[in-house]
Amino acid sequence: MTIHTLAEIAAHNTRESAWLVLSGKVYDATKFLDEHPGGDEVIIAEAGKRDATEAFEDIGHSDEARTILADLLIGTVDTAADQAAKEIKQKPLSSVTGPGAAKAQPSGGLGLNAVLIPVALLGAYVAYRSYFLN
Repeated sequence: MTIHTLAEIAAHNTRESAWLVLSGKVYDATKFLDEHPGGDEVIIAEAGKRDATEAFEDIGHSDEARTILADLLIGTVDTAADQAAKEIKQKPLSSVTGPGAAKAQPSGGLGLNAVLIPVALLGAYVAYRSYFLN
C-alpha cells in the first residue's frame, strides 16, 4: 500500500482530483464524485484536508458506502512525517536555538515590575507630601 504525505494529499482538493483521509487511510474519491448521493460539493469540501473522518462519521454513512470506500482506497497517511512536523512545532525556543543562545523571556505577565513600579510611585508621593506640605 502506498504511503502519502499530508503535503501530497493537500494537492488533491479539486474536482479533477479529490483525495479524502479517513482514519489514516487515503481514498481517491474523484471517480465517485458524480455518483455521490450528497453531491460532489460535500466531497470536494473535505478533499485534501488532514482528516475527514469526523465529517464522514457525522453523516452516518451506510454499510454500502463503507463498501464503496474499499474500492477507492489508494494508500495510507505518512504518520511519521506528520509526527516529525508536530515535534518541530512543539519544541521550545531554547532547544531550537541551542545552549549558547539567549534564553527566551516568559510572556504573559509583568512580573516584578507589576509590584515595584506602584510601590516606587507610592513612596515618591509620600516623600513629596511629607517634605513639601509639612
